[in-house]
Amino acid sequence: MEESTQPKTLTTASGRPIFDNQNSQSAGARGPLLLQDYFLHEKSAHFNRERTPERVVHAKGSGAYGKFTVTHDITHLTRAKLFAKVGNECKMFARFSTVGGEKGSADTERDPRGFALKFYTEDGNWDLVGNNTPVFFVKDPLKFTDFIHTQKREARSNRKSPTMMWDYWSLNPESLHQVTILMSDRGTPYGYRHMHGYGSHTFSLINAANERVWVKFHFRTQQGVKNFSDADAKMMKAEDADFAQHDLVDAIDNGDFPKWTMFIQTMTEEQARDFRWNPFDLTKVWPQGEFPLQEVGVMELNAIPENYHAHVEQAAFAPAHVVDGVGYSPDKMLQGRILSYPDAHRYRLGANYEHLPVNACPFGFSNYQRDGQMALGDNGGPGPNYFPNSFDGPVEDKTQGEPAQALDGFAARYDRNEGPGNDDHYTQAGNLFRLLDAQAQKNLINNVVGAMSGIEGPKKDLITQRQLCHWFRADIRLGMAIAKGLGVDAEMPTEHSSAPAAALA
Repeated sequence: MEESTQPKTLTTASGRPIFDNQNSQSAGARGPLLLQDYFLHEKSAHFNRERTPERVVHAKGSGAYGKFTVTHDITHLTRAKLFAKVGNECKMFARFSTVGGEKGSADTERDPRGFALKFYTEDGNWDLVGNNTPVFFVKDPLKFTDFIHTQKREARSNRKSPTMMWDYWSLNPESLHQVTILMSDRGTPYGYRHMHGYGSHTFSLINAANERVWVKFHFRTQQGVKNFSDADAKMMKAEDADFAQHDLVDAIDNGDFPKWTMFIQTMTEEQARDFRWNPFDLTKVWPQGEFPLQEVGVMELNAIPENYHAHVEQAAFAPAHVVDGVGYSPDKMLQGRILSYPDAHRYRLGANYEHLPVNACPFGFSNYQRDGQMALGDNGGPGPNYFPNSFDGPVEDKTQGEPAQALDGFAARYDRNEGPGNDDHYTQAGNLFRLLDAQAQKNLINNVVGAMSGIEGPKKDLITQRQLCHWFRADIRLGMAIAKGLGVDAEMPTEHSSAPAAALA
């Protein structure tokens, strides 16, 4: 009996057919996501439970304690107490990591790097959880688990698969900007001290007058940017798989404390409405010529934890953790991470993960959450575990809160790549290539050719051709050079065509 050629219908775990597996429900095309989107929750929650006990992503990492010092006044933008005056300091913890590899993988793999910061402020802990890149591969959290699966191991061979990676990227052109960064020299940074860091998402700042601006956070290394070449990164992978860990520990132990300068970009709500791209799209940057960097402070790392597991391995960061004066935005990926990151920590470390010393607010906390595994301290003592109550339990702080944000539109699964600017996946990637010097362009081309040469199997030609089309649209010279490196015959476009005609040799 012949097998059916019809693909199986995609369903939820309970069997309900799914009609859209790429776009979350939101209140309007630019509005926040809806809590009723059960499939997003199911997909994210299941993803968080796929590995134990190590992190599903960012498993291999290094961490250190330090301090943050405010150097410039931004009180006109935010009422956060940390930024109340120049000279303010707070203790902080940073964890850097690779993204796709397991806990025992090499530090010099071509991969983005996690850049997670925890500020222990008097208003609570503020977690800024980003990467060493200002953008990401996808713009909707419903796509995240599928993307990460392509960076892990193929089901049959249990090997990393360039075919999976390029198949996914070629089918999701929104990834091109991040892929361009990944394939450049920035994809193999020289340890963690010599790379920039970014909050990546769009957040908000709220000032004492309850006025909101949108913000992006940048951390620029004071050590100078330094990267491995592709060949040197592979050589170091064999020589010292823990290179970045050694580099960070040795530097701090020797008193060479690494520092980063914190900058912000801000955008008013009116500017956001008129911006040519969706300002909450994680695959796009805000051009610094239009939204210049504003210096804020300096981060210094000066102490390696005495016990790696207790501090680095058990550190738990969540973009949900903001403080008064810092808020969220309708950034769809941020909205998804607000839910999924704390969920991952509760699975991996338990419901009381924030009781652990590295995660606990040093200024204390008070709430009505009780019991569960590893409830440290007195578990609330004899106090009430409900609210409201008549027994002097903690009460609300009515001075907190944010200005109302107008929402519009119908609840639906909006295609994130439809509408003005949303389908432009090529301008910023092409601009990035054109900004590189000649040697950096050559390195990028060679890295792409080397990576795409790993595509194999019966769909090799299809995947290669599809991805080449994206490179051509970003920059003709880039596309032609990659095609040549792959041995693909391509003709320069004529005035009647926008992309080269290519035939696989």
